[in-house]
Amino acid sequence: MTDDSECFSADFKPVPYWWDASPRHPDDLSKLPATADVAIIGSGYTGLHAAVQTARSGLETVVVDAEAAGFGCSTRNGGQISTSVKPSYSTLCQRYGEALAVRILREGQASLHHVRDFVAEEAIDCSFDEVGRFHGAHTARQYDKLVREAEHRHPGFETGAFMVPRDRLHSELGTDAYHGGIVFPRHSSIDPGKYHAGLIGVARTAGAKIISQCRVNDLERGPLGFELSTDKGRIRAGKVIIATNGYTGPLTPWQQRRVIPIGSYVIATEEIPAETMDRLFPTNRILSDTRKLVYYYRPSPDRKRILFGGRVSLQETDPRKSGPKLLAELVRLFPDLKGTRISHSWAGIVAFTFDTLMHCGEDNNLFYAMGYCGSGVGMAGYLGSKLGRAAAGVDTDLGAFSEIPFRTRPFYTGNPWFLAPSVAAYRLRDRFGI
Repeated sequence: MTDDSECFSADFKPVPYWWDASPRHPDDLSKLPATADVAIIGSGYTGLHAAVQTARSGLETVVVDAEAAGFGCSTRNGGQISTSVKPSYSTLCQRYGEALAVRILREGQASLHHVRDFVAEEAIDCSFDEVGRFHGAHTARQYDKLVREAEHRHPGFETGAFMVPRDRLHSELGTDAYHGGIVFPRHSSIDPGKYHAGLIGVARTAGAKIISQCRVNDLERGPLGFELSTDKGRIRAGKVIIATNGYTGPLTPWQQRRVIPIGSYVIATEEIPAETMDRLFPTNRILSDTRKLVYYYRPSPDRKRILFGGRVSLQETDPRKSGPKLLAELVRLFPDLKGTRISHSWAGIVAFTFDTLMHCGEDNNLFYAMGYCGSGVGMAGYLGSKLGRAAAGVDTDLGAFSEIPFRTRPFYTGNPWFLAPSVAAYRLRDRFGI
C-alpha cells in the first residue's frame, strides 16, 4: 500500500479497541470532599487496587484523576500479563546478590498470580485466559541465547518454559519470520477495558470515591498531612498514594526524575476470516519477540482481529500516522495479511526506568509505585495492592522493589532527550542481531 489512507477501514476509530465494549465516561459531576484518610492520584490499575485495600480497611479513600477514569495505559495496553521482570537472573545476581535476585523474580511470579486470583475472587468478566506466551527469536543468535537462558532455570520458581525450534515454528505461528522461540505457558491474556471497568466497580463497592476530571495542581506536605489543590477544589489527606506511572509529572518531581515516559502504539485490524486466524495463530497465545524495540501482539478475545503493538515512533501522537507503520510490520511478519486494514489505532505512555525494573516506596506517608517498563498489567495491580495494605497499616512490607535503589541520571528532569539516539542504536542492533 502506497497511500496510507488505504490502510484504514471505513469505520476506523482513532481510539483503543477496548473502548468499544468499555467506553470512557468523561463527564464527572462528583463533588470533591474536603478531607480523606487517603488520597490516591491516578485511577489506573495501581491506584484502584490500592483503593480497594484502603477502603476495605475502613479508611476514607478518594481517587482523583486528571482525565476520565482509566484514560491512561490501563485501558490502552495490549492485555498481556507476564511475570513482568525484564532483567535475567544472572543480571539481577550481579546487581543485588542471589538472595534479592530470587525475591525479585518471585515478586514477578506473584504479580501474575495476583491478577488471576483477583479476577476469580471478584468475579470480573474480562476474558482472562491462561494462554501462554510465545517469545520469538528474530535472529539465530537470539534463539541460541534463549536456549542458554532456558537451560539455567530460575531458582525462585518454575516457569515451565520450553523451546520451539524453527522446524516446529508453525505449531505456534503461521510465519517464517522467526528462528524459533520459547513458550512461557502460564502467561495470560485479558480484556484490559473490561478488567478496569470491573476494578472500578470493586473499588466503589468497597467504599472508595473515584473522581475524574480532577487534576491535582499542587501537593503540599503540612504538619497534619497533605493538602492537594485540584481543579475541583482542595482536599486534605493524611496519606497520599502516587499512582501515575507514565503520566508522572512535575507534581512529584522526585519521581518524575526517575521514570522515562515512552510512547507505545497499538492497532487492531478489521475482522479476519476464521480460517486465516486459525492458520496464523493456532494456539491463541500472546506474542512478543527478542527485538530491543519489541513488538507485542495477540488475537482479540473473540479471535476476530489481531492487536499489534510496538514502539514505532518517539513523539508521534497522530494514530493515523503510527498505524500504517505498525500495519507494515504486521504484514512483514505475516504476508498472508496483505490487504488487511486497520479498524482502531491508538497510543499510550509507559514508564521505563534506568535499571528496567519497577519501583515502589514510602516517604513519611507518601507512597508510590511506578516504572513498570511496559509490563504493568500484572505488576501495577500487585504493587498497588501492596501500597494500599501498607497505607492501611495491614502489611507495611512493600517487598523487594522497595529495597533496590531508584536511581536517576545527572541533569535528567523528566524530558527523555536521549531517546532518539538510543532508539537509532537499538534499531541497528535489532537489524544485525547484536
